[in-house]
Amino acid sequence: MWNLVFFDLPVVSETDRKASTKFRDHLLKDGFQMFQFSIYVRHSISREGADMHKRRVKGFLPKKGKVGILQITDKQFGMIELFEGASQEEVKPPPQQLEFF
Repeated sequence: MWNLVFFDLPVVSETDRKASTKFRDHLLKDGFQMFQFSIYVRHSISREGADMHKRRVKGFLPKKGKVGILQITDKQFGMIELFEGASQEEVKPPPQQLEFF
């Protein structure tokens, strides 16, 4: 199960920039990886684990801005098509993340 966190946070004032940075730092500390600048992803081995991380993200939401959380399966994530650059060459998706417990 994958959690994708999408966000659009204000960065006009210094206070807003600090809140935005703090939110991204919380995501990184919770094991999320940057997929794009405003999209972070995290793999969980079960729906329960994904739900736990979703609750954690809800616990440190910033006061301003918009945040979305999307949960998708490994199969759905594996069907992603990525393109980069002016030539629109297809980029291989990130490898499946393995978790050992």
